[in-house]
Amino acid sequence: MSEMRKKILRLELIGAGFIIILGSLLHFTFEWFNRFWLVGIFSAVNESVWEHLKLAVFPAVLWLLIEDKILKYEIPNFVFAKVKGIFLMPVLIIVIFYGYTAILGKNILWLDISTFIIAVISGQFLSYWIMFWRPVQRGYAILGLVLLVGLLICFAVFTFYPPKIFLFQDPLSSSYGINLVK
Repeated sequence: MSEMRKKILRLELIGAGFIIILGSLLHFTFEWFNRFWLVGIFSAVNESVWEHLKLAVFPAVLWLLIEDKILKYEIPNFVFAKVKGIFLMPVLIIVIFYGYTAILGKNILWLDISTFIIAVISGQFLSYWIMFWRPVQRGYAILGLVLLVGLLICFAVFTFYPPKIFLFQDPLSSSYGINLVK
């Protein structure tokens, strides 16, 4: 394995740990910051599946920015690879969570946590794998960034104005989105 591949693999593994730890902390930050609305944009504001997707996506975007500074544009497919990996995380969380709860008829905390960890590690490994494809056209990276910004905007908007569907419903309170009243 080349030195560059080893370096990237090490960064992706460190990134997985970073995303898992920061994402776990973001589960609690909305309460820690006294339910401050701005913190709610990137933290879980309730127990809906949608809000828990933030716990993977926002730390992964932060890791993308950190890793970009470390690699200094050494990998042609970097942005494309990272965006694909970031999008895989929420997709896997949704598929695994609703898949296992459909089978078991309920959610189980340790399976929820495992789902999060599996999604993050899978996203990081997808990024690693795509980084070593033959270079993709620059337009794909730009499109990916536009879609990623769109997803981040959706997280912000749907924190306050969520669609009234199951993905956005807090199973504990049956409410949707941010509830600033304690």
